[in-house]
Amino acid sequence: MKPSHIARDGSIAMVDVSRKRVSVRVACAEAFVRMSPAAKAALRAATLPKGDALVAAQVAGIMAAKQTAALIPLTHPLPLDGVDVRFDWQQDLLRVEAEARTAARTGVEMEAMVGASIAALTIYDMAKALDKSITIESVRLVRKSGGKSGRWTRK
Repeated sequence: MKPSHIARDGSIAMVDVSRKRVSVRVACAEAFVRMSPAAKAALRAATLPKGDALVAAQVAGIMAAKQTAALIPLTHPLPLDGVDVRFDWQQDLLRVEAEARTAARTGVEMEAMVGASIAALTIYDMAKALDKSITIESVRLVRKSGGKSGRWTRK
């Protein structure tokens, strides 16, 4: 299979989606943030030195998803109809979930991935004073729908 971002002459190219149909597309990505018990307690109590990290990370993830085309060179600028960033604790890990939605000719997987990544990085930035060993793990696509390839869910 020919890589989609390689032109006939071997140069890189943005995929031409002008002939694709517009469809509703949704993608959900996740990242996991591992931290010390002290950082976790401060994050949960919203007592970090810089303020409420979850609120800051939620806003950062939404803003980042909207800037994906400026960050990832061959992505298409997309009119996002919605972006949600949510958090839940899974034992000692904070799960960051970002979901992006649009009606467009190409998918929003990268927007969801960027949203989850930047939200996780914001958690690190907000909590690093308490724990410099924070680790961001497993940034990945969870599910997507829409377009020619339809639904896909990570197993």
